[in-house]
Amino acid sequence: MPFSRADFGPDFHWGAATAAYQIEGAWQEQGKGPSIWDDFTRRKGTIRRNEHGRVATEFHHRYQTDLDLAQGLGLTDFRFSTAWARVLPAGVGTVNPPGLDFYDRLVDACLERGLNPWLTLYHWDLPSALQARGGWTNRNIVGWFADYAQAMARRLGDRVAHWVVLNEPMAFVGAGHLLGVHAPGRRHLGAFLAAAHHATLAQAEGGRALRALLPGSAQVGTTFSCSYLTPHRPGHANDEAATRRADAILNRFFVEPALGLGYPLAEMPGLRWLLGRYQKPGDDQRMQFDFDFWGVQNYTREVVKFSPWLPLQWATLVPAKQRGVPHTDMGWEVFPESLYQMLKQFAAYPNAPTLLVTESGSAFPDVAMGGRVHDPARRAYLQAAIGQVLRARREGLDVGGYFSWSLTDNFEWAEGYGPRFGLIHIDYDTQARTVKDSGLWYRDFLGGQPVLAR
Repeated sequence: MPFSRADFGPDFHWGAATAAYQIEGAWQEQGKGPSIWDDFTRRKGTIRRNEHGRVATEFHHRYQTDLDLAQGLGLTDFRFSTAWARVLPAGVGTVNPPGLDFYDRLVDACLERGLNPWLTLYHWDLPSALQARGGWTNRNIVGWFADYAQAMARRLGDRVAHWVVLNEPMAFVGAGHLLGVHAPGRRHLGAFLAAAHHATLAQAEGGRALRALLPGSAQVGTTFSCSYLTPHRPGHANDEAATRRADAILNRFFVEPALGLGYPLAEMPGLRWLLGRYQKPGDDQRMQFDFDFWGVQNYTREVVKFSPWLPLQWATLVPAKQRGVPHTDMGWEVFPESLYQMLKQFAAYPNAPTLLVTESGSAFPDVAMGGRVHDPARRAYLQAAIGQVLRARREGLDVGGYFSWSLTDNFEWAEGYGPRFGLIHIDYDTQARTVKDSGLWYRDFLGGQPVLAR
């Protein structure tokens, strides 16, 4: 390899990421309330093979084993999310003690193994009780979310030093409220715009709620989904303009309000009037928050072309399969350089905070033979992605960590259990864990101890 762990310095964060609904299971245990994903997966045809996350990888019961494996891989950090409905079954009001107790034990278990816990407050699993009141389309969610954030900070703020407010807001408002392919399954422009504005407000208000209670040493950040965008026909005016519009929505929409720049609407003037229906005086200031770090979550690049059939954006993405380029099981182009390009784009903002890659990964078919799981394509992707991070750091970008998605195989939202992103293979029939070759490479790279399959 042309690089080693030492090239990143002693303070670089090396981790893997997870999300509550995708791994925990125990969906009705110990007082947990239902979430919008519990509801969405009960609808026929929403998830491939009608799968669901009610059992998932049983992390709620097997977290000790999974943290042992994470420690054995040599990880320094572990990112997880808390299920809002496990802590507050009604979304607001009385806290569920067993729910908080679980996360209390999880944090302690991380610290016992030398793993820094990175707690994400919202990774898409809104309590059903709040969805019944409008969910993200109800402006009151800003206050509901801040109350939830403070409940977590009061209990865990003495031990959790890194907090993530939202996971990929454009993903959960876009896929859930405009495209209808994720929970809550809505397809309505008004619902999308309302949810997007309220998520922008909650992103900042959640940060303020945390900072009001946490020690001064605690780090408060949030994460953004992003894709490096290139025009289908470089130099073609319509495709170039379409790419700029797509960039405003996919990469800039939630970043720039936090910086005090407002929404990036110059490329789409029509959105200014539409969003104005949900904005109130003072919102431009309420959307601002000085985060300690941004999590950059990148998996691929997208190629954009002009489309006369999609109002406002007038753009569409050209699928990797259609372009005849190598792609993953998700249909995403294999293009690790996209990570470097997006780190450069975010770092170029004046006053940009420290960047961390809080998700990066790939889904490929795994081959199990003789107690091993061979995944050469994933291993190659992991190596290349880490190399792109080092490339950014060598150019002077402030990039402080890399979290592989994901620690284990898991429930991959609308795709069910088909695509596998994990460093650790899960046999969903037996719940047996086996570290894949990619995980073994990561272990060797990080200098961890030998890991046994569980």
